[in-house]
Amino acid sequence: MSYAPDGQQQYQPYRPAPEGQYRQPQPPYDGPPPGPPYGQGQGYGQGQGYGQGPGPDQGYGHEYDYGPPQPPEEPRRRSRGKRWLIAGVAVLGLAGIAAGVMYHFEIPPFTDKGSAVSFGQSAGGGGGGGAAKQAPNSKMLMPTGPAADFKNAQTLPDGTHIAVTTLDGKKSGFKGKVWVWAPKEYNDPKFAKSGFPVLIALPGGAGYPNNYWMGTDLGLQSSISKWYAEGKSKPFILAMPVLNPGPDDKGVYWDGSDIPGQPKMGTWLTDDVPDLMKANFRTIKSRDGWAFMGSSTGGFAGMKAVLKHPDRFKAVVASGPDIVPDSSLWKGHDKEKAENNPELLAKDLIDKKGPDVYIAFQVGDSESNKKTLPDVQKFIATYGNKGPVHTSLKVIPGGKHNAKTYVPNMGEGPIQFISKVMEGPVE
Repeated sequence: MSYAPDGQQQYQPYRPAPEGQYRQPQPPYDGPPPGPPYGQGQGYGQGQGYGQGPGPDQGYGHEYDYGPPQPPEEPRRRSRGKRWLIAGVAVLGLAGIAAGVMYHFEIPPFTDKGSAVSFGQSAGGGGGGGAAKQAPNSKMLMPTGPAADFKNAQTLPDGTHIAVTTLDGKKSGFKGKVWVWAPKEYNDPKFAKSGFPVLIALPGGAGYPNNYWMGTDLGLQSSISKWYAEGKSKPFILAMPVLNPGPDDKGVYWDGSDIPGQPKMGTWLTDDVPDLMKANFRTIKSRDGWAFMGSSTGGFAGMKAVLKHPDRFKAVVASGPDIVPDSSLWKGHDKEKAENNPELLAKDLIDKKGPDVYIAFQVGDSESNKKTLPDVQKFIATYGNKGPVHTSLKVIPGGKHNAKTYVPNMGEGPIQFISKVMEGPVE
């Protein structure tokens, strides 16, 4: 049944054909019938000749006259369905784009940024804010509490979290952000009673208001997991504090030290940050579970911390570091500056005959500061591998003074150097 353009049904009067004959449909208007000849038209099926039987919906003896052929209703319905399908796909596409944008800009509910992260601790940390019971001869230290308020900064593909908290340093008096990360092994039931080593990662540059190791673009966290799987590294927990109390936009920085009259950044890095990690994670009691790593001024601060506090820290990976303190804030404080000079600290440690410390240097041969490599080589020649000061040096061919150079090369020597002398996981 066809429809006229105005949508109304149109029929021709019924006129029977002479007996024994078929009557051709007649056009409603004068002139030849529209469409192809008999045997090729719509009325008797596609490609059927006359006398081969009726076409679709054409019974013998039914001789209706039809108007001009019009599109059947079913194709029209399919066209309407196709339009709905295209519209649906477009809506889904726009929704996907919107979700991607909201995830990129970290807009809930398309991101879990800001969610609480406990790292396996219950509120109160270690049982109501005190240390949980453990064997007196255990090498592992249970979280001492109280639990910090960690918020998720980023979730990695393996399900681990980089979290952040604001630490009010009790010993330094400085208040700043610290980012933390624990490898997936930390929550593995196999290691439920094990303490893990801690690596305090310090950035170069301003180191404020962010510590650039807290991002995933440099791949430090994923690299540690990879190196551990390859047997090159310990499964370190990372502590990533701000390095300075403010920006160095005027060329001012604090050398990771307690400079008189300034925020006590040395105490912040060597006391308050470790205390935060002990309060919230299963760590290692002895210095065998504590190390630093850093690049540029962060490398200097980490090396100086290990040399100054060998009773608390055992090793450091120092990438493209300064060798001596050079902040302008030391002016008028020569005594305190000398007390934070790695060269003098190394000499003093050698004179005291220990304890042993391990410094893994790595320097690019295309560093922007052309003195960096010669200064490191001089330090090694003077103090390295003499008594308790153990050193190694990896020179990176074509290496620049940046973290993207240092991270991948850490896995080719420096991380093994310190991991061999450290412990963890331990019970």
